[in-house]
Amino acid sequence: MTGLSIYQNARIVDPSRDLDAVGALVVRNGRIEAAGPEAANQGTPEGATVVNCRGLAIVPGLVDMRVFIGEPGGEYRETIASASAAAAAGGVTSLVMMPDTEPVIDDVALVEFVLRTARETARTRVFPAAAITKGLAGREMTEIGLLLDAGAVLFTDGRQTISNAAVMRNAMRYARDFGAMIAHETQDADLSADGVMNEGLFASWLGYSGIPREAELLPLERDLRLAALTGSRYHAAMISAAMSADAIRAAKDRGLDVSAGISVNHLTLNENDVGEYRTFFKLSPPLRGEDDRRAMIDALNDGTIDVIVSAHDPQDVDTKRLPFSEAASGAVGLETLMAAGLRLVHSGDVSLKRLIAAMSTGPAKLLGIEAGTLAPGASADFAVVDLDMPWVLSPDMLHSKSKNTAFDEARFSGRVVQTVVAGETVYSA
Repeated sequence: MTGLSIYQNARIVDPSRDLDAVGALVVRNGRIEAAGPEAANQGTPEGATVVNCRGLAIVPGLVDMRVFIGEPGGEYRETIASASAAAAAGGVTSLVMMPDTEPVIDDVALVEFVLRTARETARTRVFPAAAITKGLAGREMTEIGLLLDAGAVLFTDGRQTISNAAVMRNAMRYARDFGAMIAHETQDADLSADGVMNEGLFASWLGYSGIPREAELLPLERDLRLAALTGSRYHAAMISAAMSADAIRAAKDRGLDVSAGISVNHLTLNENDVGEYRTFFKLSPPLRGEDDRRAMIDALNDGTIDVIVSAHDPQDVDTKRLPFSEAASGAVGLETLMAAGLRLVHSGDVSLKRLIAAMSTGPAKLLGIEAGTLAPGASADFAVVDLDMPWVLSPDMLHSKSKNTAFDEARFSGRVVQTVVAGETVYSA
């Protein structure tokens, strides 16, 4: 909607201003004019559209830094249009698209394709990430400067881990010179090659070889050393183990410019959810034990973990309806990011303001994009949330083309009821 809109009687949660209070949100011509208790006292100008949000919360639109999309090359799994529809339904107003496509987003033409397609078809903001290495092969570095100028917001090899330390060092050095960020998922290929789930007693009971936590830690510690050597900005894309959090914490204590992300799956689920070979819970990194999950919550609360992502990874029936050891890893998550995160709030493990900071304000700051705030003058990108609405997720509710959710038939308390981008409603429950 254009013109003037006033959202009254809402709980305004804006971590960018350390705000959590009842008030109003005023939107004029696509931008925020005021948000907070002071806005509730400004009256109602003639011609304004008034929305009563009593019992609801308004938060900055979520910023998801790790979204896999099929287009180009795998449109049957997900398109930019369907992913943005899923994002809107989950309160995500900005998403970063991973370069794992066919062809790989490793040159300027592909970055421009993503941006053009998003302008034409997406309901939300879509930012392309570009590959660190050509073809995600881990050998030859891409043209970081040109890709950055074309619109790439970070550099990552997506699901792939770069094993060659010299390649990673050079990438970090070039990224530093351009002020770009390297984001990397760390999985040692040899240590994890035969594993299909977290290494431990439960994997043994199921008869599977496991993936040790060290498979994540060893390349992470190498990367942190290289970040210290080069002075590069480094983001550990997804950590899952206590020892990884310890490594990030120590690096931050040494003054390195490093950050870390985690998927909401690893904050709210553990290895026991795999149950009897349920492939929708086969993820990378694998779901860990309860001790690691609790350690991840502690790391989120103390600031070691900076961002929470959905790790949205659409897979079709042919790759998921297989024996557990043969099934592809990954789950869709854009539409359940907020709802799953609210489990942590309702359990008392995380405050609502900290959750929103990690899902919105934090990632926006890392990416350097205009998002993650309800401050006056900012673009009116926000979500209206019923924090206590009970609902059960069924696959036919999903806007994503793929239905491989780790929360199939899950019970939630809390749901996005409206999503707004630049003042325009892009989703309404």
